[in-house]
Amino acid sequence: MELQMFSNSNNSLDRGSEKAILEDSISTEKEEFLPHGSAGKKKVQFTDFEGKTSFGMSVFNLSNAIMGSGILGLSYAMSNTGVILFLVLLTSIAILSAYSVHLLLKCAGVVGIRAYEQLGKRAFGHPGKVLAAVIITVHNIGAMSSYLFIVKYEMPLVIQAFLGLQSDNGEWFMNGNNLIIIVSITIILPLALMKHLGYLGYTSGFSLTCMVFFLISVIYKKFNIPCPLETNGNHSINSSMEECEGKLFTINQQTAYTIPILAFAFVCHPEVLPIYTELRNPTKKRMLAIANVSILGMFVMYLLTAIFGYLTFYSNVEAELLHTYSKVDPLDKLVLCVRVAVLVAVTLTVPVVLFPIRRALLQLLFPEKPFHWARHIGIAVSLLFVVNLLVIFVPNIRDIFGIIGATSAPSLIFILPGLFYLRIIPTDQEPLNSRPKIQAACFMALGFVFMVMSMSFIVMDWVYGENRSMDRCGFGMHSLVRQSSCDRDLPPAGCSACTPLALTSIST
Repeated sequence: MELQMFSNSNNSLDRGSEKAILEDSISTEKEEFLPHGSAGKKKVQFTDFEGKTSFGMSVFNLSNAIMGSGILGLSYAMSNTGVILFLVLLTSIAILSAYSVHLLLKCAGVVGIRAYEQLGKRAFGHPGKVLAAVIITVHNIGAMSSYLFIVKYEMPLVIQAFLGLQSDNGEWFMNGNNLIIIVSITIILPLALMKHLGYLGYTSGFSLTCMVFFLISVIYKKFNIPCPLETNGNHSINSSMEECEGKLFTINQQTAYTIPILAFAFVCHPEVLPIYTELRNPTKKRMLAIANVSILGMFVMYLLTAIFGYLTFYSNVEAELLHTYSKVDPLDKLVLCVRVAVLVAVTLTVPVVLFPIRRALLQLLFPEKPFHWARHIGIAVSLLFVVNLLVIFVPNIRDIFGIIGATSAPSLIFILPGLFYLRIIPTDQEPLNSRPKIQAACFMALGFVFMVMSMSFIVMDWVYGENRSMDRCGFGMHSLVRQSSCDRDLPPAGCSACTPLALTSIST
């Protein structure tokens, strides 16, 4: 009997100690996400780490972060690479992007940190934290600016087409500056004031629905536009049957320009860790599945859009796909509806892009402060105010953000994840000469290659852009260079009828 009592007592002690150890480990894991004060007390962080966002909503948000209006330029990219080379490049970039997310999540899992800026701090101290926060802030401000540029220049044209007006007649609702202010106050700001990024899953889902409508329209138009095709004027887009044949492999002087465009087609990295933070039952495997589903979904959408757009106009497809449809029939109601859908999608993407900026600023300016609505609202209002000022008063901001985008995009996708992995993963687990570390180093070097390529193309555009043969009222290859640099070309005077939508792949 005594032996049995002793055994039962030991069993209960074992169970109690196991429970205590489990509670201890859970407590320790939670504490890794919350900084401690000097007195040892936990300080409430501005981000709620108790995830409440479902798998589906997280996929919507990340997919919306990936999806940019740069999808409108992919058919043109295919015309300069051929179907096979385009498929190889797009597949390679999708795989590299998924690998980049894997590096970020592995670093976050090792150190128990789910903030890009804090990974920078863990890797390089306070300068690393500042560098990561600044890159995210500037990059996403560039993305927000490019999206509002779309609203500024496209919405008046869409309104004019639907109302059947020959000119804007000076009406207030035809002024792009007025429209971006109205859209920012009535649509973007209320969404940006949400406490959690997960709440935007519904609007992100609607934004993706708009882009699916765009894809369906592109596929429909392929079977309703003959080739060769006579436009409403005296000239034709496809002048001969020879130009109605798709090319499997093409190399020309524009081919090199398409590589950085595709390289930045899956930019979503500033949003990965915030989405991971708010995920219900967060695990690395679960978040990696979200990233893979989102990247795969966008890969399919990109590929189908590029193929059907290219096979509609072939070598005559223009840098902005919807403009090519407008040349066929400027009053095509379906194309006008698609333009509206793209405008809605772009507008609903802005709040998703704003969240990582606010988080980065909070990490920099108020790292130990608890969540407060005044800071939350104040930063959102300030960011929208600054971006509106940039879009309204700085028309040549495209060159500024061209340089910034060419440096920040490869930094976020390639360079920083590789650096973090090399610095954060302990050498006793993975030596520097191990295969994962060598892969991360090569991945980082690839980022520098893309950065040099993008910068070179932008400089070449500045030097030789004026001497190039431009189409679409002055919009030529240089608009695609700036597509990779999170930017947008502005319409020259007297050319509003052919203003293109922005070609930006940023989420950005």
